[in-house]
Amino acid sequence: MKKQTTSYLTITLATLLWLVSLPAWAQYSISGTVSDAEGGPLPGAALTIEGTYTGTFADASGAFRLTNLKPGPATLRISLLGYETQTQALDLSQNATVTIALRKAAIAVDEVVVSATRANQKSAIAYTDVTRRELNKLNLGQDIPQLLNFTPSIVTTSDAGAGVGYTGIRIRGSDATRVNVTLNGIPYNDAESQGTFFVNMPDFASSVSSIQIQRGVGTSTNGAGAFGASVNIQTNSLEKNPYAETNISGGSFGTRKVNVLAGTGLLKSGAIPGHFVLDARLSRIYSDGYVDRAFSDLRSFYLSGGYYAKKSFVRLNVFSGQEQTYQSWGGVPESLLKTNRTYNPYTYDNETDNYQQDNYQLISSHELSRNWRANLSFFYTKGRGYYEQYRDGEDFSDYGLPNVVIGDSTITKTDFIRRRWLDNDFYGTVFSLDYNSFGKLTANIGGGWNQYEGKHFGEIIWARVAGATNIRDRYYDNDATKNDFNLYAKAFYQVRNRLNGFLDVQVRTVSYSFLGFNNQLENVQQDDRLTFFNPKGGLTYTINDRSTLYASVGVGHREPNRDDYTQSTPASRPRAERLIDYEAGYKWQTQRLAFTANAYYMNYRDQLVLSGQLNDVGAYNRVNIPVSYRAGIELEAGTQLAKTLRWNVNATFSRNRVKGFTEYLDNYDTGEQVANRYGETDISFSPAVIAGSQLLFTPAKRLELSLLSKYVGKQYLDNTSTESRSLNPYFTNDIRFIYTLKPKFAQEIAFTLLLNNVLNELYESNGYTYAYVSEGRVVAENGYYPQAGRNFLAGIRVRF
Repeated sequence: MKKQTTSYLTITLATLLWLVSLPAWAQYSISGTVSDAEGGPLPGAALTIEGTYTGTFADASGAFRLTNLKPGPATLRISLLGYETQTQALDLSQNATVTIALRKAAIAVDEVVVSATRANQKSAIAYTDVTRRELNKLNLGQDIPQLLNFTPSIVTTSDAGAGVGYTGIRIRGSDATRVNVTLNGIPYNDAESQGTFFVNMPDFASSVSSIQIQRGVGTSTNGAGAFGASVNIQTNSLEKNPYAETNISGGSFGTRKVNVLAGTGLLKSGAIPGHFVLDARLSRIYSDGYVDRAFSDLRSFYLSGGYYAKKSFVRLNVFSGQEQTYQSWGGVPESLLKTNRTYNPYTYDNETDNYQQDNYQLISSHELSRNWRANLSFFYTKGRGYYEQYRDGEDFSDYGLPNVVIGDSTITKTDFIRRRWLDNDFYGTVFSLDYNSFGKLTANIGGGWNQYEGKHFGEIIWARVAGATNIRDRYYDNDATKNDFNLYAKAFYQVRNRLNGFLDVQVRTVSYSFLGFNNQLENVQQDDRLTFFNPKGGLTYTINDRSTLYASVGVGHREPNRDDYTQSTPASRPRAERLIDYEAGYKWQTQRLAFTANAYYMNYRDQLVLSGQLNDVGAYNRVNIPVSYRAGIELEAGTQLAKTLRWNVNATFSRNRVKGFTEYLDNYDTGEQVANRYGETDISFSPAVIAGSQLLFTPAKRLELSLLSKYVGKQYLDNTSTESRSLNPYFTNDIRFIYTLKPKFAQEIAFTLLLNNVLNELYESNGYTYAYVSEGRVVAENGYYPQAGRNFLAGIRVRF
C-alpha cells in the first residue's frame, strides 16, 4: 500500500509540474468592450472561449482582452448575472476586436438571491463551483457529501458504508459542525449540535442547480459563521419551458432509487407573457447498506411555485424528507475488523432512527433601480423524530424510577426499550441590499435573524421488570431556545485597473437558554450570550488575462455546541473558538490548461477538542486548547490532453497540529485519572495528503468513460499522534460510463454505470478510540467504520 501511495503522489506532482510547463499554442487575441443596451459599461461580465479553459472578466470600464489564442474558429461566450447570455462566433485568422451589448434579462433570475453569500473572482478566497450537470453524473441515490467527494480537500464517510443514509463530510479536516451550510442563503446547520444531517434531505441533489464550496472562513453568510468551510446550495433555478423527468437506478446492497420531476415552465395565457412557474419532485431511495442490518428507507418531495416579472420574483419552496435508518453508529471493534467487516453491534430489530423534516422557504427579490436590488426571505423548518434503543441491564435510578421490591428481593436493574425524541422549530429571515455602480464599486449589506426552539425528551416504551413504569413515561424533558442575529457589509472596489480589493465585516450575536448544571451540580435553566466580530479583507491582482494573484485574511468565531453547554456548569463551560485564516493563491489558464495553487494558514485559539478529561459534573466534555493550526497548499489543474481526453486533478498537502496537548486517561487500577502530556501533535481526522482525479474520455460524441480516483492519507483517531489509534491511508478508483441518446420523443435519455472501488480496496474512512489504564498499561479500544469494497450502481435518466 505504501509503495502504491508513493507512486500515486509522485505521478500527481509530476503531472502538475508538467501541466504548468506546457507551451503556449496561442497566436491571436480578442479584445473589446461589454455594455448594456444604453451603452453603459458592464464590469464583471464573464467572457470565455467555449470548449477551452480561456476566460476573463470585463474591467471597470467594460473592457476586456483575451490573448494567445489558437488560430481557427472560436465561440466567445459572454454572461453576466441579470443579463441574457450571448455567444459570438469568430474565425481567428487575425486579432479580433468586438463590441458586445448585453440585453437585460426579460425576467428576474433566482441566482441574484445567493449572489450576496457566494464568492466570485474578486473574493480572494478558495472556492469550487459544482454545476447541476456535474451532480447528475454521480446522482444515483448517494447523499450530497458523496457527490462532492472529488472536489479539493474533501473527505467523506458513510456509517452504513455504501454512501446512503447517515453520511459525513470533512473539509480541510474540519468536520460538519464547522462547515456552514446554507440553502438559497438560508441557514441549514442544526442550531444546537451545529451538525448537518443530509439524511433528512433524501435525493435533494435532484432539486439543486448549483453548489459552491468555500474553503476556510470564506465570505460572510447568514447563519453560523464558517469555521472551516461553507457549502452554499441553490435549489432549482427558473426553467422557462415545460419539462418532465424520471430517474431510476439500482445496484449493490439492494440500493435503489426512483424519482419523478416535472415543471410547467412559464405559464402563458394567449398573448399574455408568462409569469408563473411550478416545479415538483417525488423521490424514494432504499438501501440495505454494506454493514449488517444498516438499511435506509428514505422518502422526500420538493414543490416550488414562483412568480417572475422583469424586475422581481417571489418563490415559495416546500420540501420534506422522511428517513428511517437502522442504526450503524456503533462501528466495528478492531478485534473483528479482519474477520467481520460488516459487523453491527446492534441486534434489536427496531434499533432505528426515525425523523421527518419539513422546510418552508419564501424567497423574494426586487430591483429597486439600475444600481440597487433588495432580497428578502422567510423560512420555517419543522423537525420531529426519535431513535429507539434496547438497553440491557440499566439502573432504575437512571430513569428516575424507584427500585422494584418483590418479597424480600430488591431489583435495581432491568432491560429497557426507550425512545429519545427531538421536536424542534426553526424559523427566521435573511435579507440583503445589493449595490452595483457598474463601475468601480459593488457592495452588499445584509444579515439574518433566526430562532430555534428544541424539545428534547425521552420515553420508556417497555421494561422487562416494569415496576411503577407506564408506557411512554418520560424520564427526561429538556427544552432549549437559541436566538441568532447577524449583520454584514461587503464591498468590492476596483483600486486600479488590475487591482481589486474587498472588505467584509460581520457582527453576530447568539443567545442560548438550556437546561444545565449550576455550581451546586443541580439541574437548572442556564443561559449564555455571545457577540462575535468577524472582519475579512483581501486583494486580487490581475497580471494579465491568463494570470491572477490574490491574498486575504479573515476572522471567524464558533460558539460551543449543546453538549458543551448542558454537560457543564458556568464555571467549567468552555469558551468560544476563534480562527484567523490567511489565504493566498495564484491562478493561471490557457486554452488547454487551468491551474490554481492556494496556500492557507488557519490559526486557531481555544479550539474545542476531546481530551478524555472529566469535568466538574463527570462529563467527558470538549476542552479548549490554547493554540492549534492548519497549514497547507491546495493544487488544482484541468487540462485538455487531446480532443477526446480531459483530466481534472487536485491535491492538498497540509500540516495540522496542536501545540501542546494533554490527554487524560481513566485509571481503572486506582479509580482516578492520569494525565499524559505531549508536545506538538496531529489534529485528529486531518490527513496530511488528500488527492482526487477525474480522467474523462469521450471516444464518441455521446459516450463518456471516466476513471475517478481518490487518495486520503493517514488520519489519527485522537490528538495524540499514536500510531495504534489511526486510520490507514486509502486509495480508491471508480469507473463511470455515461451514454446519452437524443431521440425525437425525448430531450435526452442518459444511461449511467458506476463501478465503485473497482480494485476492492479495504478501507475505513472514520472511527473512534477510547483509551484507559488497566493492570498498569494503556489499553486503547478502537472502533472503525468500514466502507464497501467493489460495488456498482446503474441508472437511467429520461427527460422530456
